[in-house]
Amino acid sequence: MDDYVFYSIGVSEPVTPETPLPEPPPIPRGALVIIEGRAPIWRYGVAFHKLHGSAAAAIGVYDPKIGTVVVASHSRKWREGQVLDISPPGSQRP
Repeated sequence: MDDYVFYSIGVSEPVTPETPLPEPPPIPRGALVIIEGRAPIWRYGVAFHKLHGSAAAAIGVYDPKIGTVVVASHSRKWREGQVLDISPPGSQRP
């Protein structure tokens, strides 16, 4: 099993701050959770808050141009600002 999971929060139509996020996937203790999907920046902020206190050791965001960027970590395995060559299944980076 990989030590990371994807949490897709993308939307295909306009949303408001009251629009709930999808439930996060099962998060193994110590995993890196990678938030991805086309969405407003405030939706990412809500997702970060939702993941606070989860079993995740680190949180990253997927950027299609450069890969996954670690934005928070409580692990020696990942550090903030680290760029990882991890993409969601089926995605293609330029």
